[in-house]
Amino acid sequence: MHTSTSAFTTPVFLAAYGESYTMLGMRDLKIKTQLKKSYVFKVLLQGEIYEIEGNIFRLKINEAAPLRARYEVPDVLIKEPTTQKLSLSQKEGGVLVLTSVNEDYKLRVTANPFQVELQFKDETVLSMNSNGLLYFEHLQPPPSDRYSLWQEKFGSFLDIKAHGPSSVGMDFSLHGFDHLYGIPQHTESLLLKNTSDGDAYRLYNLDIFGHKIHDKIGIYGSVPLLIAHKPDRTLGIFWLNSSETLVDINTKAVPEHIPTESAADISKQRAVPLTDVRWMSESGIIDVFLLMGPTAFDIFRQFAQLTGTQALPPLFSLGYHQCRWNYEDEQDVKAVDAGFDEHDIPYDVIWLDIEHTDGKRYFTWDKKKFQNPKRMQELLRKKKRKLVVIVDPHIKADPMYTLYSQGKEKGYFVKDRNGKDFEGICWPGSSYYLDFTNPEVRKWYADQFAFKTYKGSTNILFVWNDMNEPSVFKGAELTMQKDAVHYNNWEHRELHNLYGFYQQMATAEGLIKRSSGKERPFVLTRSFFAGSQKYGAVWTGDNTAEWGYLKISIPMLLTISMAGISFCGADVGGFIGDPEPELLVRWYQAGAYQPFFRGHSNMKSKRREPWLFGEKNTQIIREAIRERYVLLPYLYTLFYRAHTEAEPVMRPLWIEFPEKLETFGVEDEYMLGNALLVYPVTDKEAKAVSVLLPGSKEVRVIQSCSAFQPTQIYYTIPIFQRGGTVIPLKTAAGKSTEWMTNISYELRVALNTEACAVGELYLDDGHSFQYLHKKQFLFRKFTFHKNILSSSCTDESGQYRTTCVVERVIFLGLGQQPTLVTACSKGNEPTFILLHLVILILLHSYVYIWHI
Repeated sequence: MHTSTSAFTTPVFLAAYGESYTMLGMRDLKIKTQLKKSYVFKVLLQGEIYEIEGNIFRLKINEAAPLRARYEVPDVLIKEPTTQKLSLSQKEGGVLVLTSVNEDYKLRVTANPFQVELQFKDETVLSMNSNGLLYFEHLQPPPSDRYSLWQEKFGSFLDIKAHGPSSVGMDFSLHGFDHLYGIPQHTESLLLKNTSDGDAYRLYNLDIFGHKIHDKIGIYGSVPLLIAHKPDRTLGIFWLNSSETLVDINTKAVPEHIPTESAADISKQRAVPLTDVRWMSESGIIDVFLLMGPTAFDIFRQFAQLTGTQALPPLFSLGYHQCRWNYEDEQDVKAVDAGFDEHDIPYDVIWLDIEHTDGKRYFTWDKKKFQNPKRMQELLRKKKRKLVVIVDPHIKADPMYTLYSQGKEKGYFVKDRNGKDFEGICWPGSSYYLDFTNPEVRKWYADQFAFKTYKGSTNILFVWNDMNEPSVFKGAELTMQKDAVHYNNWEHRELHNLYGFYQQMATAEGLIKRSSGKERPFVLTRSFFAGSQKYGAVWTGDNTAEWGYLKISIPMLLTISMAGISFCGADVGGFIGDPEPELLVRWYQAGAYQPFFRGHSNMKSKRREPWLFGEKNTQIIREAIRERYVLLPYLYTLFYRAHTEAEPVMRPLWIEFPEKLETFGVEDEYMLGNALLVYPVTDKEAKAVSVLLPGSKEVRVIQSCSAFQPTQIYYTIPIFQRGGTVIPLKTAAGKSTEWMTNISYELRVALNTEACAVGELYLDDGHSFQYLHKKQFLFRKFTFHKNILSSSCTDESGQYRTTCVVERVIFLGLGQQPTLVTACSKGNEPTFILLHLVILILLHSYVYIWHI
């Protein structure tokens, strides 16, 4: 390897000559037994090392002069990161030492064998290629005999690699770390497992109906972000590659490094963890971001700095959603809507699946079942509710269908390897797939949501993007063949995991465009990638009505949340099958305290509206949904912090308690924001649960039977409020979020051992972008200190008028009943907070105070 002495500013250029596959410790040639010696070339690789503001480092490796451009993932980064100058502090014997701007970090780069050590104050935190597993399959001219590496059979499918094999990979060693998280989406535990059995984590978006529990196969979405944590540091690896990717993990114990070699010192050696992580992608380049934290919240901000924060959702979308495949017709929709009112259960949105369309032609209506969709939506509007309809990416092959005929004429469909429009089978039968990677296609697609184009739609109609992995029936692994061709002649293999990301992007832009940029969109997508948080919500896909799927949904959602997508949920009750009443009740209780709250079921499942399981179960479900609506001020405030500060709404315990080892693997309970600890009950016939309260004792919560018949379990789930916090609530639940605009607030103040507490409330109109463009919002901070509860402005730039008042304040852990309560204001400071009525109690309802 040789280096250029003039390039150690930013970026740093590293150039290396070597034989393919063996240079820089590339993988063993024995893996490719058919490879002929004549195809081994000396290829120049160019590496670039950047420092990015905020403790981020970037390494890119590409061929210096490839036969054609290699794919570099576009549109995921919100902008090209601003780099900072690394200084060259040492250069000798093939070793370069580069120092960060703040001089805390050093990159020790060894030329031969190529290796990079990232040090913090002279202690190695992370090293790259320390196991010599870097590989880079360079592009080659096609061989005359088309040996097997240029084509691959998958069952009956033949995958022709038009430009030959082009995989890339690299290993990373994490020093002192043995707790790893992230890389969704898998139906797996929160803590990533060792893959020494050869079963690597796979990132490859697939439609897997009834996916298995504890399986490392990729399902609907992929975010190639891995997070490692130990008590004094959190770091992240963001592998920016959208092709099929495998991640191998191997944790081992190694002797602690001791600078001296005396027998006494050696005898004191202890084993410390070392975790090796190997990333392998089918194509593209090596483009990796090292997020150095040092805290988990720093990692979240660093990842958001690159890929964007969670879009602030419209308030209605945080309410309860009622969905089924399918509500049959307008009368069915009307009856279900009336059922919620009749049974006094709040809800905000009813959903229509594929059967609402005219023969699976999206942007249309079945004329017999939905004769007047506008009238149906007006009835919902009067109830202050919304409609969501499904819009999938496949287009029915029908010359009389406008989307098909226009897409065909304009050349907007993905092509097959022979240059013809790619044809697959999906719900409509013969289908073609829009090429959302083309900006022109996305613009055209966004225009389809215009009211004059999407006949029968109104501004209360929002969108669900499903089947967008993309799902292709009778395709290899039920998805698009890798040798299909996209915009700019890129093969599908390069960008497979981006397909759904692009559809959701185009859909969100369409909903914003139809409102002339005034209204926030709501778009749910099944397929996702890094950065999908900018466009809406995701869910965990086709789960099953079994207890195990309720249990696994918690670590799945926590993992997605840590990967930047706070707006996530799992289908309440399980999509496939028929839940027993107890399971359904428990799922409602869990979903009420998760970011996206939707009941959904398969067309073969029995109807399961909340009132169909007997009055006692209806009462419990009603209470769970009402609790969600009462909680909305706190939840909306959390989403504002996710939007502005990249803080996950739903988060594992270890994020709030990074030094508490006992929390690192906990996945059956979680924090909602920093104030509430939630323990969903996920075991059948559970009468008691043991809850870990970090910094305190483990407590056993007993379920009371007093409210119901002695033979029936009284269904509650334990919710603990952390001492030292204030959470804002509504004093009552309304029929939907819009009915609650003028319902007064309650502050629940849980005191810590010093009798102090602090919390926030964010408020805006709940639907527009005025909070952003006109600063029409209020962001208040509440502090209780020395027996005084005060309210101050967190962000002075915001102004928003409301007639709503704080009607009551509930204190938890006050210790004794006060003898005098006085309300006063500070000067003429304008505030919407009025202490209209103050109530002080020691314990309230199902919520327990938790002192640390």
